[in-house]
Amino acid sequence: MTTDSKSPTILLIPGHWLGAWAWDEVLEHLAAKGVRAVPVTLPGLDATDPDRASRTLQDQSAAVEQVLATDSGPVVIVAHSGANAPVSLVLDRHPNQIRRVIWVDSGPVASGTVFAPDAPAEMEELPLPPFEALSQQASLEGLNADVLERFRTRAVPEPGPVLRQSVELSNEARFKVPTTLVCCSIPSTQMMELADSGHPMFAEVARLENLDLIDLPTGHWPMWSRPADLAEVLAAASLAG
Repeated sequence: MTTDSKSPTILLIPGHWLGAWAWDEVLEHLAAKGVRAVPVTLPGLDATDPDRASRTLQDQSAAVEQVLATDSGPVVIVAHSGANAPVSLVLDRHPNQIRRVIWVDSGPVASGTVFAPDAPAEMEELPLPPFEALSQQASLEGLNADVLERFRTRAVPEPGPVLRQSVELSNEARFKVPTTLVCCSIPSTQMMELADSGHPMFAEVARLENLDLIDLPTGHWPMWSRPADLAEVLAAASLAG
């Protein structure tokens, strides 16, 4: 299969503790479909960066903007989990440059959102928690022992500034960007019920003007539990009108 010159480039932005490597299996399936995808390691998540613990949300959003600026064609941004903060900033600043945003078990954040408002100022970084604790916050369904070992081995602590900083948004044009929610650990019907009720985690979803919902039942890390299916979803959603 050859790549259509008009097909969008897909930027793959992973969530907390993850780098571009998290998308390796999805990339293989997208490449087999002739889809051009670019995985991104956000500032602060590069284990070789000696200053990574001081990286900020502004650094992370700027990194996505830099990649966005290098592509002259249509661009689709895929954001997983905690990538929603920097990607929400990018949407606020550049709504006309993004063909579609695809949230993977995630969604847009509201202005004023702070991921960890109670995190102490002296906390330099947040390592990947023990899986027993992590499973209380996000579903590990579909991840076998080998995958969990790779997750543990390759995970990079999340920078403290990223967790403490507020996401400040002002451009309502972000609500007009075509959006796909890939619902994994929470079914789409439940997510929309929460959004319509004004739940703070999903309140922004109710304001989206062009929204598609796709259920991909699995845990919070579908790039590992269902990589082929996720690639299929991303490829189709990226071409949606």
